[in-house]
Amino acid sequence: MSRTKETTILLNMGGPRNFDEINTFLVNMFNDYYILNIKNSFIRGMIAKKIVNKIRPDVIRHYEAIGGKSPINEYTEKLINKLNELDSSRDYKYIMNYTPPYSYDVLKELKENNIYNITLFSMYPQYSEVTVKSSLESVYKAMKKLKYNPKVNIIDRYYDNEYYNDSIVQLIKNTIADKNAEEYILIFSAHSIPKMYADKGDPYEHECNYNVQILREKLHNAGLNFKDIVISYQSKIGKIEWLEPSTIDTIKKYNSEKLIIYPLAFTVDNSETIYEIDIEYREESINKYNIKDFILCPCLNDNINFAQSIIEIQNIHQKQNLNMHYNRKIV
Repeated sequence: MSRTKETTILLNMGGPRNFDEINTFLVNMFNDYYILNIKNSFIRGMIAKKIVNKIRPDVIRHYEAIGGKSPINEYTEKLINKLNELDSSRDYKYIMNYTPPYSYDVLKELKENNIYNITLFSMYPQYSEVTVKSSLESVYKAMKKLKYNPKVNIIDRYYDNEYYNDSIVQLIKNTIADKNAEEYILIFSAHSIPKMYADKGDPYEHECNYNVQILREKLHNAGLNFKDIVISYQSKIGKIEWLEPSTIDTIKKYNSEKLIIYPLAFTVDNSETIYEIDIEYREESINKYNIKDFILCPCLNDNINFAQSIIEIQNIHQKQNLNMHYNRKIV
C-alpha cells in the first residue's frame, strides 16, 4: 500500500457470508445501541439474545431462499476493485458494522502501514442515527482502542448529489428498458426507522423525501414519465411505531397496476432487497393484489456510474471543504 495515498473506507451494515454468520450478524445488529435503544449494555444484550432466538428460524429460511448468503459482501468487494482501478489517488477498503471486516481489524492494518489520512464514506445515501451514526461510532471506538488518531474526513450523506442521482436515473432507465414508463407506478422503497428517531430530529425521513423530489424531476427530464411516483418504507420490526406508509400497504393501494420498485436507502443489494422485495413482496403482489407486472430495480452495487459518483463526491468535498465536523462522543 502506498503511504502517500489517502485511504477511503466504505461503511455498510454487512451481511452473512454463510449460514454460520447469520447468528453473528443478528446478535451484533440487535446489540447495537442505535438499533435497540437501551443504554445498559447488559440488559440490551439480554433482550437482543431473546429477539435473535425468536427470529433466527425465519431469517435462516430467508437466506436459504437466496443461496445461503447475503450478496452485499461480493458486490462491495467488486465495487472496491472498480474504485481502485478508476482512482489511483486513493486506496479503497471497506468496513462492515455487523460482520467482518470489522472496524478494529481494518484500522489496525492502516495504523501498521502508517496511514494517517482517511475518508469514511457512508454507503447509506441518507443520514440516520440508526445507520450512519452507528457505523461511525463503531469506527471511533476502534480508533480509541487502537490509540489511532488519523485525520478523518467524513462523507455521511449524498442523497442530493447530482452524480449519485444521475446514476440512479440511468439504472432505472436501463431496468425498465423498452417498457412504457407511463404504465408503471414507481415506488421508492426506503428502509424504515422507528418514528421516535424522526420525532427527535433525525433527518432521515426529510432526506428521503427530498431525494425522491430530486429524482422525480430528473426522471421527467430524462423522458421517464411514470404513472405515479411515491415513497414507502419497508422492514419494520416489532410493535413500536415506524415511518409509514409501509411498502406492502403501498403495493396494496395500487391493486392491479404495474409496479417498479427502487430500494431508495440501499446502495448495495442485500436480503432486504433480493428476499424481502423480490421474493416476499413479489409473491404477495401477484397472489393477493393482482399486480400485472412487478419489476425490482437492482441497487447500484458495483455499477461504474456509481463508482465514478463516489469518486466525484469525494473530489467535491475536498474542493469545497465540506467535511462534517462529527461529534466523536462514544456511547
